[in-house]
Amino acid sequence: MRRRHFIGALATAGAAGALGGIPGWPVHASETGGAAKATLADAPSVESLPSLEGKLTLYLGTGEGGLYENVLKAIEKRNPGLELGIRRGPTAALANAIVAEGQAGVRRADVFWAVDSGAIGLVNEAGLAQPLPGDLTGLLDPVFRYERWAPITGRVRSVPFHTGRFSAKDVPTDIMALPESGLRLGWAPAYAAFQSFVTAMRLLEGEERTAAWLQAMARNARGYAGELGVVMGVERGEVDAGLANHYYTLRLKAGKPDAAVDMAFTRGDAGCLVNASGVLAVNEGELAVNFIRYLLTREVQSYLAREAAEIPLVHGVAPPDGLPPLSSLSPPELDLTRLADLRPTLDLMRDAGVL
Repeated sequence: MRRRHFIGALATAGAAGALGGIPGWPVHASETGGAAKATLADAPSVESLPSLEGKLTLYLGTGEGGLYENVLKAIEKRNPGLELGIRRGPTAALANAIVAEGQAGVRRADVFWAVDSGAIGLVNEAGLAQPLPGDLTGLLDPVFRYERWAPITGRVRSVPFHTGRFSAKDVPTDIMALPESGLRLGWAPAYAAFQSFVTAMRLLEGEERTAAWLQAMARNARGYAGELGVVMGVERGEVDAGLANHYYTLRLKAGKPDAAVDMAFTRGDAGCLVNASGVLAVNEGELAVNFIRYLLTREVQSYLAREAAEIPLVHGVAPPDGLPPLSSLSPPELDLTRLADLRPTLDLMRDAGVL
């Protein structure tokens, strides 16, 4: 959805259906004096949130094709008393900047919105994340509740495959078996999402098994610059299957409904990891926390599910079309903040000859 359509829909109260998920979001916040009480059944609406007033500095990890920018413009339009300053940059670089600033005794960021939980973990491990109130973290599925940060939307690892040649039952449900499956495979080892996946594998399977897996993949896989390229390569028949976050397949099929590609999922291992974008407060104060509340509303969550094909992690918001519900998947149990431990992963990948 283009930015002008998104923001324009928010400017007119009662514009029901203008976005399908953000109907009638008014320009001015309602005067409730506090956030709505969370329930497991339903995330709050922006209608129930307090006005945002004052200066707030957001460090924003770039990505998602400007959709996060659309959300911020909508929040600003609804809250004319908010003076939002935004520092944009790669998520990892901003995380390192926050840590460096903290070591120097300054905290220029009030809020950090990252496209990857590993960067959140880096800031959290440095002791720079503020605790969040329970009524906010309680909006999230229990698996995704953390004391000092809030996952915003999820993305699950998947195995896109060519539907003209195979079905989901032809794809191994064990990620460790994939290199020897006989399938022609595509991957993007230099891509950040793939490296987070390898970090999860290293933590779950150990370095020795992960190194052997990487070496076996390197013998059989065709490399791509990014995971959208992997999915497109599968659809064109260049490879039989690949490794990618789920939304690349959904986005391709949204523009090309007859695309010859679908997704399979492994079970209980890093191949089905659910990673997440996330947000944390660097400085104390109600303004930072209340800003985070907006990102967990059903309107914002519905928008990101529909337009970015990301997975909402609050209750009462449907997943993107074409993705099975999280309850039907079998992701591994893993504290996502541990994905910040990236350096050993990069060393392992270099030693294995894939970087």
